[in-house]
Amino acid sequence: MTDGSTIPAGLLAFGVEAGALLRERGDTIAVCESAAGGLVAAALVAVPGCSAFFVGSAVVYTVSASRALLGGVTEVPKGMRGATEEFARYQATAIRLRLGTDWGIGETGATGPEGNPYGDPPGHGWVGAVGPDGSPRTRRLATGSADRAANMVAFAEASLGNLLEALRA
Repeated sequence: MTDGSTIPAGLLAFGVEAGALLRERGDTIAVCESAAGGLVAAALVAVPGCSAFFVGSAVVYTVSASRALLGGVTEVPKGMRGATEEFARYQATAIRLRLGTDWGIGETGATGPEGNPYGDPPGHGWVGAVGPDGSPRTRRLATGSADRAANMVAFAEASLGNLLEALRA
């Protein structure tokens, strides 16, 4: 994986661009993702020299994993469920605080082929980015597709695209 060839080209391009902006600013980032299954982190780690900006990540697929990996810094609000804007903001904030980075990414959703237990259809998700000022930037996804692998890539691309918008703001 030294050349990133196993990562879809569009996703890798987002990682390269985000990495360049983070490095230019001297900022660091941490990632908390669920439905994308580690693809956001993979796109950033595939960038040569990523140790200058990438601190770490967590793939958090359940509320119990959220509590175990992110709890204690900022608790999961009672009654919060995955695949919501609120949860994406929580993930981005909690991972940023947990790992002490300038930026945090949160990603959550239902990749398919069926909807999630909350009733959201496949292709439904939310991504969030929180920067040094603590203000969240979120984006809703609705791919309309039940293709799990394609949705995973779409969610990862949306996560990094959302980050790029926040970095440029």
